[in-house]
Amino acid sequence: MVAQALERGHDVTALARNPKKVTIVHDRLRVHKGDILKAETVMSAVENQEAVLCALGHKKFLRPTRILSIGTRNLINAMQQQGVNRLVCETSLGVGNSFGRLGLYYTLFVVPFILQFYYWDKHRQESLIRASTLQWTIVRPAALTNGRKRGTYQHGDHVGSFLLTLRVSRADTADFMLNQLENSSYVHCTPGIAYQPRWLAV
Repeated sequence: MVAQALERGHDVTALARNPKKVTIVHDRLRVHKGDILKAETVMSAVENQEAVLCALGHKKFLRPTRILSIGTRNLINAMQQQGVNRLVCETSLGVGNSFGRLGLYYTLFVVPFILQFYYWDKHRQESLIRASTLQWTIVRPAALTNGRKRGTYQHGDHVGSFLLTLRVSRADTADFMLNQLENSSYVHCTPGIAYQPRWLAV
């Protein structure tokens, strides 16, 4: 997302616990050391921004956690206090009214047995965003891959499959999220995004 935002000509501030892990060097990139769970560092990162793109995640899948919801609450509070109104946040298909659209494998096995706590917190995260006064868009990608950016994908309310596990690359998810900064058609909406097999009728 950072690389693509810079390619589009944006000035970017990246919030990172360990700035050394941000390997991109650019005149229009500021790497801000901070922790999403510490409100004061989020506040200073949000200062003077025009929009926020959130792709918050972690790997603490097998125990109760509120990293996503607490971090997002800190982000929303900082945005509202700093007068930053536009939020584009990535969650996942399978959350909210997209339940089941990650396919049978995720719906019946992966989410309930491996990602249960993670998805509970995604539900809390989305609820906080919906309750805010921000101009928000919640982007729900299918199963994420590290593939290249294709630039062609399906997006909207009915993306996904109740049977198959559809996929989309992180690169194309970033592309779609950045597009929302220039398009208001999905404000206060929760579009899904996925590569849709041509032969699949949904």
